[in-house]
Amino acid sequence: MTTDELAPDAAPVAIQAWTGTVVAIHIAPGRGEPMLGLDRVRAIAGVGLEGDRYAAQTGHWSPNTGVDRDITLIEAEVIEDLAATDGIRLDPGDSRRNVTTRGIRLNELVGRRFRVGDAICEGTRLCEPCQYLTDLLGKPVLKPLAHRAGLRARILEGGEIAVGAEVAALD
Repeated sequence: MTTDELAPDAAPVAIQAWTGTVVAIHIAPGRGEPMLGLDRVRAIAGVGLEGDRYAAQTGHWSPNTGVDRDITLIEAEVIEDLAATDGIRLDPGDSRRNVTTRGIRLNELVGRRFRVGDAICEGTRLCEPCQYLTDLLGKPVLKPLAHRAGLRARILEGGEIAVGAEVAALD
């Protein structure tokens, strides 16, 4: 799947503040391993996404040292803008974020509760790009993705997350 497939033949969608949609789901079983695209995944409260490296505590920054990595999200609009503005094309999953959304401003969910499919989450902080991501991709994403590379969240209540599911702020 390419970034073009995130919005096939669709007119640009204005980002709403409080609701959106899951357009892609990715996990990686271990540190640095390729991201695997899924149609659905089980979110486990306080743990992460079933089968993902951070749920198994085998991710790059595991064991978790107080930074919530239960689930990470990124906006499809950011991936598309990166290609249009900076000429850096990322396929879904290249961002190493678990859930790609459309139509919701993720930065506004820091410190807030929100629903992704059946799971209830709390945004804990921005998921800033790092040198490890830049090295892994072999693309200069550090500067152009600063302050817009996604959201880290803790899973408060588990449930299923599926492509097409709603993402909605709760408070």
